[in-house]
Amino acid sequence: MSSRSVDAIVLGAGMVGVSAALALQARGRSVAIVDRQGEAADETSFGNAGIIQSEAVVPYLFPRAPGAIARAALNQDPRAHIRYGAMPASARPLWRYFLASTEANKAATAKVMAPLVFGAAEEHLKLAAAAGASELLRPGGWIKVWRSARGEEASHKEVEELRPYGVVAHFLDRAALVALEPNVGEAALGGAHFPDPLSTPDPQGLARAYAAHFVKLGGRLEKGDAKTLEPSAQGWTVATEAGRLAARDVVIALGPWSNDLVRARGLSLPFFVKRGYHMHYEPRGNQGLIRPVLDLEKGYLVTPMKLGLRLTTGAEFARPEDAPSPAHLARLEPFAREMFPIGPRKDAAPWLGRRPCLPDMRPIIGRFPGKPGLWLDFGHQHLGLTLGPITGRLLAEMMTGETPFVDPAPFRAERFG
Repeated sequence: MSSRSVDAIVLGAGMVGVSAALALQARGRSVAIVDRQGEAADETSFGNAGIIQSEAVVPYLFPRAPGAIARAALNQDPRAHIRYGAMPASARPLWRYFLASTEANKAATAKVMAPLVFGAAEEHLKLAAAAGASELLRPGGWIKVWRSARGEEASHKEVEELRPYGVVAHFLDRAALVALEPNVGEAALGGAHFPDPLSTPDPQGLARAYAAHFVKLGGRLEKGDAKTLEPSAQGWTVATEAGRLAARDVVIALGPWSNDLVRARGLSLPFFVKRGYHMHYEPRGNQGLIRPVLDLEKGYLVTPMKLGLRLTTGAEFARPEDAPSPAHLARLEPFAREMFPIGPRKDAAPWLGRRPCLPDMRPIIGRFPGKPGLWLDFGHQHLGLTLGPITGRLLAEMMTGETPFVDPAPFRAERFG
């Protein structure tokens, strides 16, 4: 091949794209990552909660109880925030999400997601060790705390639902909770500790360490526009600042921007975006947290990060391109101040991220229907950090003719007709 050709191009340098590139590289392929920023993890992979959620086998569902729907629709549930101007554009995929949020579909998704979720931590540990970044993965799990008897009941119900899959959780009364997290406020009456998940104090740093390892092994990371993707005699080409780059295979791993590219090429998906915000805070006094802690009934999480105590919100339903709004964070911050030792804000404005979602809460991993050499790796919803390395492995096995470690059929794009 010429100097401007590789075996595969990965479009997108978030955790999902970098992981797919590394998995292909490990199987002897020459690979280039093309990203509009020219650096790894400058978008969604920068601002997440930093948890490798190896317990998250059961998917997030759209509420179906009339009361819960009414509270959400009126923005009375702090776990979510609706931008009403976005509803006409979002109505159809959200309706599909509502229809898919049944007990039967939840069980079906949990069954097919289990091998990915439960294998996620091991894949991260392998990559981190190879990249010299093991210190960016910390043990200790995370905790979901409750404020009331109703919250405690919901937590017990969740844990009992997870136990048949082998998920380990320990219930904590107030004394046991404070023994693990001494600085959690009195609003927390108890909690459920999931001890097995890993977390990272620097999600962007972790993804960039993986990307640096990829480049060290001979991979390319180039700045370019995925919208310039075109078919060619060799397969596909894309424009970068260094000139057009050709490859037989191309992977679309653009996270929340993936749908724009696939729709322009004729693939219609019930794709939607859940937006979310974060803000960093100074610890109050010399207090802090040891691990991530979720305020279960209010739907936000605070985790110790390199940049400070990071508060991440739940879901905002808005158009992907809508301007950021301070409203959701403003609703949650008073709850956080009574629950956690957070001091002054450190960021000038809340950071906005976007989660790429499909109604059944499964990613799309596999071929682009009817487009030889074009592959899909997106739709990881809340679990992009968690699943990036293991879905990269699955995709690379499919692309290189290996026997996939798990049946890929449930993740095909064709499941949406």
